[in-house]
Amino acid sequence: MIWLFVVLILLAVLLYFFSGKLRNESGLPGGRIVNSDTKMWGEQNTRPLFDGSLGLTGKPDYLVDIGNAVIPVEVKTCRTPDAPYDSHIYQLAAYLILVEKVYQKTPPYGLIHYPQRTFQIDFTDNLRNNILNLISEMHRVENSKQIDRSHDEPYRCSRCGYKDICDQRL
Repeated sequence: MIWLFVVLILLAVLLYFFSGKLRNESGLPGGRIVNSDTKMWGEQNTRPLFDGSLGLTGKPDYLVDIGNAVIPVEVKTCRTPDAPYDSHIYQLAAYLILVEKVYQKTPPYGLIHYPQRTFQIDFTDNLRNNILNLISEMHRVENSKQIDRSHDEPYRCSRCGYKDICDQRL
């Protein structure tokens, strides 16, 4: 009977360390997962975050409650860069704005997790101003009659759903 107890204790210790290893690999900070847009950690509340005043909606891959803040985590499966891509930073910045609005707490940072590395992006006044300006510009362009192509990359054009009707395709 005692051997069964010892085996169960050893199994519990192994599972504890294995779960910690999986959490580290996921890029998630310690804390309670309060929202998940993936199935990896089971069914969670997957309702999108919304800010009507900005016309902004989004669903981060994870929201982790670390006690004094809710941290958005965005998981990317592309090649791990030396520094996070600007587009990924701005996506995370939008989630930081949404978390602040919905949870009424300003997150100090968010995380972008690539396969080989996780980057902590601090929610600075500069980042806040940049994302608010970008959102404003997007709304302005959205309402204009003529929207110019925003790149010089033939590959992007070749995969675009509007390539057959675009007068600016490469």
